[in-house]
Amino acid sequence: MSHFTPENFSECNLGLLIGRTAVLKDMVLETHLTEYAITAAQFKVLIIMERFGVDTPAELSRHMGLDSGSITRMLDRLEHKDLICRRRSETDRRQVQLLLKEEGLKLAGLLPHIGANAMNELLGGLEPQELQDLERILTKILLAANDSLTARWLGIGDER
Repeated sequence: MSHFTPENFSECNLGLLIGRTAVLKDMVLETHLTEYAITAAQFKVLIIMERFGVDTPAELSRHMGLDSGSITRMLDRLEHKDLICRRRSETDRRQVQLLLKEEGLKLAGLLPHIGANAMNELLGGLEPQELQDLERILTKILLAANDSLTARWLGIGDER
């Protein structure tokens, strides 16, 4: 279904609103992460590893939509902070496996609390039904765009 034309596109603010919401979400999250000395991007790496069992740089790259160089630099920083380690896979020596270290596991246990506080700050002005509608609409957009990660998170497909 086409909603936009070149004539009405300049009047549409949806792209701007979606983008600004994502930026603001990360800014709010950063304020909640200050005491833990990690960034919003590092939070995402740790929560994706913990929540979804992602354990390779390639899979992490797909989840985050980042190139391999960006992921490598991010992993270097997390490794330097002693939160993760990289080791060769026992089943395929060509692959690198990511593991949460003891400090990373402790922090990963706090991430749902930190994330919940940040999301409450960002979305606290919405009524419960509005929040459900927003999640439903965003999910519908992602599935219509054939986002395999959203499908996987919802158990609709499995890319592993």
